Formats: sequence, structure tokens, C-alpha cells
Amino acid sequence: MRVIIQRVSEASVTINQQVTASINRGFLILLGIEEADTPEDALWLAGKIGKMRIFADDADLMNLSLTDIDGEVLVVSQFTLHAATKKGNRPSFIRAARPEQAIPLYEEFLAAMTAQIGKPCQAGEFGADMKVALINDGPVTIFMDSKNRE
Repeated sequence: MRVIIQRVSEASVTINQQVTASINRGFLILLGIEEADTPEDALWLAGKIGKMRIFADDADLMNLSLTDIDGEVLVVSQFTLHAATKKGNRPSFIRAARPEQAIPLYEEFLAAMTAQIGKPCQAGEFGADMKVALINDGPVTIFMDSKNRE
């Protein structure tokens, strides 16, 4: 699983000109699922993200976690995070998991994030044409891959 974590002041998802999910201060998480991913990947990522200290404390240092600030989470499925761009100019998405595998893992990740932060996460709609709006705070943007646990 790959994620792009964006620390945001606010974020929202619009589908068919209707805002379907929105958050204030917290994380917008773009989540890409590949064929090799398992529920363990979802649990590991959620655990790392839930404890990540990238919010400013009183000394303006990144020392606070999502739970420390009572932050919110918006998760958006993003199969394009697994784009292969080595050959040619048209990305290949062959490594991205098919919906029958990806949807249960997406739901597993949502449940794991909810458990980490102690409140429900907002979510986009898997497979929908979504318009994602955000105000990146900082900006702070972090990339993680469950297959490369650095």
C-alpha cells in the first residue's frame, strides 16, 4: 500500500457537484492498493499514520500527533499511486489491485485508521470520479509505502 499524507487545514470530496465528505484540521490520505497488499499492510500503515507527529506544538516544533490535536482524517482511494512510468509516456496501472481485492483492503484501512484515532474517518467513494479540494497546511506532504518500511 502506498499513501500520500497531506497535513491539511481543511479538505473535501465532491462527487457529481455534491460535497460527500469534508474535514477540518487533520490528514487527507490518498491510498493506493496493489495486488501484493494484505490486511497487515493496512494495519501497519494506520498504526504509523495515527502516531505520526507532524503537527506543531507550542514551541512550533512538529511534536504532536493527530490524536493530540483531535484531528480528522479523509481517505481517498488513488490507484494511480501505483503508476509504472518506466516505459513510454502512458502510465501503466498493472500493479494496482482490482476492485474485488482493493475494496476490502480499503475498508480494512478505514477501520484501522478509525481505531487509531478513536473516531470515524471520512472517505471518498471507491472508484468514483471525485474532485478533491484541500488546503495543505505547511505545506506538509509525506509519502509512505508499506513494502518499503523506512
